[in-house]
Amino acid sequence: MSSSEEVSWISWFCGLRGNEFFCEVDEDYIQDKFNLTGLNEQVPHYRQALDMILDLEPDEELEDNPNQSDLIEQAAEMLYGLIHARYILTNRGIAQMAMVKLYCPKCMDVYTPKSSRHHHTDGAYFGTGFPHMLFMVHPEYRPKRPANQFVPRLYGFKIHPMAYQLQLQAASSFKSPVKAIR
Repeated sequence: MSSSEEVSWISWFCGLRGNEFFCEVDEDYIQDKFNLTGLNEQVPHYRQALDMILDLEPDEELEDNPNQSDLIEQAAEMLYGLIHARYILTNRGIAQMAMVKLYCPKCMDVYTPKSSRHHHTDGAYFGTGFPHMLFMVHPEYRPKRPANQFVPRLYGFKIHPMAYQLQLQAASSFKSPVKAIR
C-alpha cells in the first residue's frame, strides 16, 4: 500500500466495529489548540496520543516498547472520544451527526443500542447536550408529538395507571414462604 492510500488513524478508529456512531473529526479542528483546552490534564500520554491521532511520526523509544505503545493507543482512543464530544457541538459536527439516533425525541428517552458491540462506547464521547443542540440548530428534525397517545386496554376498557401497582402489591402479599417437605 502506498503512503497516499494509507488510511488515517481517525478513519481507522471510526471504521472499527462498535465505533459506527463516531464521526470523523476534521484534523484542522484537532490541530486548533483552543479546541483541546484542558484535555492534556485529563488524558495520560497526551502529546503522544495527539500525535497518533494526527498520524505524526512516533518517538523511536515508543516503537521499541510494545507495552508503552498499547498505553498510547488507549490514550489516543480516550482523547479522540473527548475531542469528539466537543466537535459534535459545532456546526460541522452537528451536520455529520444528524442521522445518529439513540435518543428518542418523541418519548424524550435514551436507549441502549441493541448490539452489544456498542455497549463499550462511553457516553461522555457524545455528551448529554448533543441531541438538544441538534434540535436547537435543526428544529425541523424534531418529530411532532403524536396526537393520539397509545392507551392500554383490556377487552376494550382502559387500564388505570394504578392497576399495575395494585396488582404487584396484591401478588407480593399473597406469596407465602414455601415450606420444605421432608
